[in-house]
Amino acid sequence: MRAACVQLSVRECDAYDNKRRALQLSADAADSGADIIVLPELFLTGFCYDLEPERYPYPSLTSFRALSLESGAILAGSIMASSGRGVLNMGFCMAGAEMGFYCKTHPFGDEKRHFVPGERISPVRVADLSIGLEICYDIRFPEVARKLCAAGADLLITIAQFPAERIHHWRALVTARAIENQIHHIACNASGSAGGSSMIVGPAGEALAEADGEECVIIADLDLDERDRVRRSITCWEDRRPELY
Repeated sequence: MRAACVQLSVRECDAYDNKRRALQLSADAADSGADIIVLPELFLTGFCYDLEPERYPYPSLTSFRALSLESGAILAGSIMASSGRGVLNMGFCMAGAEMGFYCKTHPFGDEKRHFVPGERISPVRVADLSIGLEICYDIRFPEVARKLCAAGADLLITIAQFPAERIHHWRALVTARAIENQIHHIACNASGSAGGSSMIVGPAGEALAEADGEECVIIADLDLDERDRVRRSITCWEDRRPELY
């Protein structure tokens, strides 16, 4: 599997230009043979609470759905979405017309005034793949990634707008979530007002691709069978004692 992270410089409230650049960079990733293309948290709008949240079928994603259908790639990201409970920071994975969702479990700081937290942590299943998707602040709660992986995730994805002043936390947390769960981790941060440093990390904690702070696309080839080989080599997954945790 070839994985790509589109490290977009998200301009708050500039949905038109964000969409234009996200679509072009995603198309470039698809042309490079990417099977899965990951975009940052709220990549279309940023934290622009003045905008109306979208309702199903989420018209802003129409062009990305067409790209997925044309290229065969899975696309992942998040948008502001309306629900019966309130506004959600809604993560999605799409494979053409097929879509699955995960809503941010842990809104951070002022987000709590605008987003209701998600109520379910489980992998998103699309195109015969089980994707453990989490959003930004969720990465500080190892229980989220562990629950996703214990439920059979084939790989872990974190989408974020993680701030530059704490980017050393980001790098450590991204690597730790991969090592402790012995799984590939695609961690896609925004650039610009966020800190960049997107990473694609292997199940043994090795960096397969890493970005700097600029808008870019990073790509790495993933052998998903490596997860099981690493877990057989160092048996901490097998040696867990969840009855005591």
